Amino acid sequence: MPSTTDPKSSPKKKDVPIRPDQGANDGAPKGRASKSNVGSQDVDGDVVDKEADPIRDGRETVWILGDQLNRHHGALKDRKPGDCRVLLVQSDAKISSKRWHRQRLHLVLSAMEHFAAELRVDGFEVDLRRAPTLRAGLAAHVDEFEVEQVVAMEPMSWSGRAMLTSAGVSLIANDQFTCDYEAFAGWAEGRKSLKLEDFYRWQRTRLDILMDNNDGDIQPAGGRWNFDHDNREPPPKDGRSWPAITEFELDDIDRAVLARMEAFAADAANSAELWGDGPRGRWPVTRSQALTRLDEFVAAGLAPFGAHEDAMLADEWKLAHSVLASSMNLGLLHPLEVVEAVEAAFRGGDAPINSVEGFIRQVIGWREYVWGLYWLWMPDYRHENQLDATRPVPPAFTGEATTEMACVSGVIDHVRENGFAHHIERLMVLGNLALTTGVNPWAMTEWMWASFVDGAEWVMLPNVIGMALHADGGAMATKPYASGGAYINKMSNYCNGCRFDPKKRTGDNACPFTTLYWDFLARNEDAFSGNHRMARQLAGMRRLKDLPEVRERAQTVLAALDAGEL
Repeated sequence: MPSTTDPKSSPKKKDVPIRPDQGANDGAPKGRASKSNVGSQDVDGDVVDKEADPIRDGRETVWILGDQLNRHHGALKDRKPGDCRVLLVQSDAKISSKRWHRQRLHLVLSAMEHFAAELRVDGFEVDLRRAPTLRAGLAAHVDEFEVEQVVAMEPMSWSGRAMLTSAGVSLIANDQFTCDYEAFAGWAEGRKSLKLEDFYRWQRTRLDILMDNNDGDIQPAGGRWNFDHDNREPPPKDGRSWPAITEFELDDIDRAVLARMEAFAADAANSAELWGDGPRGRWPVTRSQALTRLDEFVAAGLAPFGAHEDAMLADEWKLAHSVLASSMNLGLLHPLEVVEAVEAAFRGGDAPINSVEGFIRQVIGWREYVWGLYWLWMPDYRHENQLDATRPVPPAFTGEATTEMACVSGVIDHVRENGFAHHIERLMVLGNLALTTGVNPWAMTEWMWASFVDGAEWVMLPNVIGMALHADGGAMATKPYASGGAYINKMSNYCNGCRFDPKKRTGDNACPFTTLYWDFLARNEDAFSGNHRMARQLAGMRRLKDLPEVRERAQTVLAALDAGEL
């Protein structure tokens, strides 16, 4: 189990002079770095024309990474035009590293370019540079401008922080969360076990979020910390419409980014591969767009959010979910401003406590808990696989095959069309199937990281390895989130008309989720025998008179799933 007391040392504010030859290659082919603020670019990112050489005036460079796009946080906080240069690097190696969903890749690249354009309008000198690698881009920038000092906010990933430190970049603390990882490590220190509920209450109290002060008696608003019981309703059957969101018109930057992406992927010299539908303006690429999305959620989505936040509908990809995670993860919105806007709606009588508490729990509770655990348990956490799961990601997930499982087909439709599925579709359909079939945790992590617009290593590692696949042996979740078809039948309309019967575990029309649930318990009986929270499930499995037939059917299901024929 990962340690709960070792926060891993942080190289904050390390001040090392930059040398142009430091780290020019981090795994991608060597090549010329191009810069987009000194000339126009064609779709391949190459410089077409170039202005005169810049003045080398000794200013330091502020390096902004692609998920730090906020003028008022991090290394740009309190900076003024003229006192620094700003560097942004788009890495060919990063683009080629995964089979990215088009909307995910476009979101990051377009948001970077929009941010660079906004900074230029504000008077900053910006070097937006395409390079073989991030390190090559840094080296080329340092060489061209004779930079002696580069400063950046701590990256959001373990490897990113190590790379910037080794390159001599001076790091300042990451302030894009309400709880930095050192504060989280302090909270975790000495605890026998880590529980989200404990962390969430600590967060609420110290941040004074959704708390009532009655003459010095400080209590949670509504008299309870947790309104989960009110937020587990199955999907409504009244045919209601769900809150609409603005689809932002693609501009010249959006279209140019998309053209370059497609051209890069089409070039046989690159190993880049894309999948999924192209962007159509659903995901904010600027802070202005993100604020619009926040305002829309508070005005129309917040009130109906809570009761049905766990429900799933085949023809509704988001229900009343906020779809704000990608904006927070890129830095376009800060989580504190989000929860403050939500609390203000509650105080103004515009949203019920169950919806408000449920949403705030997701943001300052779960999201920050995941962030803290990532840093607490890295880098060893990447390699957790305590159930020895070895299967590949199913082709029905990757879009390389179709499936007659209505729930899987429907959720993958949502992912293909939007680069998004909400948390229960991720956990109880995609994660559940990956868990019970035994998909390799790192393979599943990488697929989700590349396929969702809000994906990142810090997001997906704990959510996949800890929450969905129970690969950490229970360090994050005390029992595996495995279920048969009954849960999906209760919480969705996917089973209506599906050829598989969620009540059956054997036979050609048995629900694969139901069959695989019992097979999963049988396969891992020894691993779960000491877990008191699994005692009832294991006892039920042992009482099955047809367990041999169930396990035989499971092998047929697994073979068909691997072959893309289920």
